[in-house]
Amino acid sequence: MQCSSVQFSQLNPEFRWDAEFYREEILTRLAQLQQKDHKRLGSLVGFIVGPFGSTITSDNYVLDSDYKYVRNKDIEDFFVKSDSLAGIPDSIFNEHPQSQIRPDDLIFTVVGTLGKVAIARYECQKALFSCKSTLIRTKAINPYYLAAYLNSSTGRLFSLRGKRGAIQEGLNLGDLKEICVFVPSTSFQDEIESAVRVAFTANDESKTAYTIAESSLFQDLGLANWQPRHKLSFIANYREAQAAARIDAEYFQPKYAELVNAIRQYPGGFEHLGNLAVVRKQNFLPKAEQTYDYIELADIGGNGGITGCTRDEGMNLPSRARRKVKAGDVLVSSVEGSSSRIAIVGPEYHHALCSTGFYVLTPSALNAETLLLLLKSQVGQEQLKQGCRGTILTAINSDDFGRIVLPKVAPELQATIKDKVSESFRLRQKSKHLLDAARRAVELAIEQDEPTARKWLDAERAKA
Repeated sequence: MQCSSVQFSQLNPEFRWDAEFYREEILTRLAQLQQKDHKRLGSLVGFIVGPFGSTITSDNYVLDSDYKYVRNKDIEDFFVKSDSLAGIPDSIFNEHPQSQIRPDDLIFTVVGTLGKVAIARYECQKALFSCKSTLIRTKAINPYYLAAYLNSSTGRLFSLRGKRGAIQEGLNLGDLKEICVFVPSTSFQDEIESAVRVAFTANDESKTAYTIAESSLFQDLGLANWQPRHKLSFIANYREAQAAARIDAEYFQPKYAELVNAIRQYPGGFEHLGNLAVVRKQNFLPKAEQTYDYIELADIGGNGGITGCTRDEGMNLPSRARRKVKAGDVLVSSVEGSSSRIAIVGPEYHHALCSTGFYVLTPSALNAETLLLLLKSQVGQEQLKQGCRGTILTAINSDDFGRIVLPKVAPELQATIKDKVSESFRLRQKSKHLLDAARRAVELAIEQDEPTARKWLDAERAKA
């Protein structure tokens, strides 16, 4: 049992009495910061609260708009996910000047998933933020340094200290103002900014390399400008329903046949997925006391990589941890709504286990990078959606999965795709390494001193 003792004079302005607020870990780190230059966040920045909850709803979203709406799910550590932002009309954007995001603003999530902090960049030039976030506009501190601090373990410790609520936790404005911030020298803040900016550049270059690979593939397929057209009425004959053993209208949407016909006309030929890769769906029984890496749906990033995993003994893993993977395999979610969660298994996850909610593909006629691009694109996504069936949990079964039609991409183009996707992964890893290094350098400056942190950061930047 842990026990903390605090004086009445040390209680926060709201007189929080709960033990969680004064747990030993927080008091220890607070004692460290009190030996350094530190200030309350409220004295370093300005805060702008998001628009009232019902002001902007999903009914307001539009397609192909230059004006965007940043929701909590669009915010990651440091980044706003530009590919998932909702479009809104210019009229709504102009009606809310107080909620318009400026460059270098920090977006801080305060409802639901708490404490995620991203820096506003080009994707937020014409964007509003939601009521579940608060905008932080810096006045007396470097915004890039502040983002690194708030995303560090110390920053998150103090950011989440004030959380409150039962069913849905939240942070109010008073909680944010009281966050304790380590304020190092201006030159150290600039060093952190430099590392973060290089990480952002690497991330942008990673996206560019992936886009080039994608464009090369779809130009070759003749599908660069293809868009699915959902029809409100159409006719399907009984023979088709018998052959598919399906009677649901969605399955017979003409857009699916249109896409498959386009693939069948590919000059290099076409084939079913089951003949282009080995679909491994057999189960593996983990040994009770052996330790395994376990990959589940939440560990799959949106860019074809695995962001992390659970490591535990077999006896503690969920019953669905039954698929063993190898380096170079491709994981594909079978569940509708998460079918875009597709990733290549890196060497660090060789012989990890994954959920039975994935199909595991071992490439044969198509390399892993080409499979990734095809299955994450409309070519694969539309067919995965069409094949899903069920009521409570809709998913594509193994037979329908193996019958997905894909083009037999020429080896030369596959090689080009492999090079670009591999470059994209390398640059993304560089970005992650530098952001992790920036966070850790902040921690070292708190635990030891700035010269030690600088020296360590320089060494990590040289490795990237």
